[in-house]
Amino acid sequence: LIDGGVDLLLVETQFDLLGLKAAVNACRRAMEAAGESIPIQAQVTIELTGRMLPGTEIGAAIGAIEPLGVDVIGINCATGPAEMFEHVQQLTSTSSLPVAVIPNAGLPHVVDGEMAYGLTPRQLAEHHEEFVSRLGVTVIGGCCGTTPEHIAAVVEKCAGLTPSPRNPQPIPGAASLYSHVPFAQDTSFLIIGERPNANGSRAFREAMLAEDWDACVAIGTNQVRESAHLVDLCVDYVGRDGVADMDAIASRFATQVAAPIVLDSTEPEVMEAGLEWIGGRAVLNSANLEDGDGPGSRADRVFSLAREYGAAVICLLIDETGQARDVEWKLRVAHRLYEMATTRYGLRPGDLLFDPLTFPLSTGDDNLRGDGIATIEAIRRIKTELPGVFTVLGVSNCSFGLKPAARQVLNSVFLAEAVKAGLDAAIVHAGKIMPLSRIPDDQRVVCSDLVWNRRGGEDGTYDPLTTLLDVFSDVSGPTAEVEDRSGWSITERLSRRIVDAEREGLIGDLDSALEEFTPLQVVNEILLAGMSVVGERFASGDMQLPFVLQSAETMKAAVAYLEPKMERKDQGGKGTIVLSTVKGDVHDIGKKLV
Repeated sequence: LIDGGVDLLLVETQFDLLGLKAAVNACRRAMEAAGESIPIQAQVTIELTGRMLPGTEIGAAIGAIEPLGVDVIGINCATGPAEMFEHVQQLTSTSSLPVAVIPNAGLPHVVDGEMAYGLTPRQLAEHHEEFVSRLGVTVIGGCCGTTPEHIAAVVEKCAGLTPSPRNPQPIPGAASLYSHVPFAQDTSFLIIGERPNANGSRAFREAMLAEDWDACVAIGTNQVRESAHLVDLCVDYVGRDGVADMDAIASRFATQVAAPIVLDSTEPEVMEAGLEWIGGRAVLNSANLEDGDGPGSRADRVFSLAREYGAAVICLLIDETGQARDVEWKLRVAHRLYEMATTRYGLRPGDLLFDPLTFPLSTGDDNLRGDGIATIEAIRRIKTELPGVFTVLGVSNCSFGLKPAARQVLNSVFLAEAVKAGLDAAIVHAGKIMPLSRIPDDQRVVCSDLVWNRRGGEDGTYDPLTTLLDVFSDVSGPTAEVEDRSGWSITERLSRRIVDAEREGLIGDLDSALEEFTPLQVVNEILLAGMSVVGERFASGDMQLPFVLQSAETMKAAVAYLEPKMERKDQGGKGTIVLSTVKGDVHDIGKKLV
């Protein structure tokens, strides 16, 4: 095509993002071989379901395609212009690229055994006039069912139009094959599930070594169930072929795990093995300056992969002299990586997530006691000095070496302090993070003192690390405050179960409540009272979205048990809207009930 003199390479009617990305990269390689630079226009096909054939929403398509650096993004085929309107509106409002709209001449239908399309030339032209004048579309045309008469009408109607000015607001984020996940979360920090990691999870490592790929996938999907927005995938393990392992697991994660994937490896070729399977938008973990910024360096190779595959990048604050410890050192490295990524490789600020590094606070080394403070202050400085970028931490390293119960509490407290400073994302085991309101005061205070290195006290001998070891010396299990509820009424017990997301014993308490109340009364007067408390804590900042979702899961289980016991007359009562809400997706439940 290039040798033949084409003016544009059109990648169109794409129903699978992975196929589209492969085609775009093929165009780029052909241009490089020919020594030419030709514009690329990339178009997806949205079905009547409102999604592409694999189930991809338009937001995921935008999130995956725009970072590829194509020149025009658009939609064509499958439907007529009327059915495209909502998707075109999203394209023009969130993509900074010129937008193309190439619809069919209406929806296809069969007349006398032949395919027919019902839109007249005038009607098609009127739709395009609206796309141009109202939404700012700049590339228009016709796909299936359109004729020379259709195109002539479009030209006559639209040739003299001035496209409406656009003010698109791109939404930085990652995408799975199915949906887009913004890095900036309205109601939570961005949760990156850490368990699919051969170095950090024995269960995942054993499954990988046994090549039990289904078990590996199950660990990934469980992270999503525990409210992870993204899933961190690391297959690095001594003696293993990382490329082969990544190929086997990423090919399954790409379609079977609903969340976007963070490809975590010290080897860029292992990252690339994962990128070749991911149709959405991945995040690469990570780039750093350990071996400098020259050709062939790790940073060069990772940023090059990000540009080629349209990925985002986690940037670790490490340079040629080591891991950045103090605040000024961290910021020097951050500025170098930012300048390198944006000027040399054309990445945008929103493509970058900076990790100011988490060091253990549990070693007892006086030289390390201020590391938590340095990390938190670096988060504040990065958000101020590098506008548009995001911050991320691997939280659990702060508690390395402590007992599991102590680790859970210290991780939760450190994370809460980092989020207050502006942290956007955290690599954590979401199911092991606790809301501060459920941590006993003595544990919460000593962990906060350790994070902020508060020592001395009135007699000058207080050491939060020593005290923390004492506090947790006889704590071996869950550390949440356990209250004596023996004198509580059944309404108080059930409401608190919703607040604390306690499933164990839920059915017994529901049966007890049914001895005094109707099923609908239990929902409206008891369970929703618990969700009201959840809403108040959420609004005040004392409870974050992951814990809201856990409460919503408990609410959903309770309603599922009660609904079959309701009388028919109850189904049309004021509890109907609650029931229909609670039966839906858990993320929606949390938001709607709050």
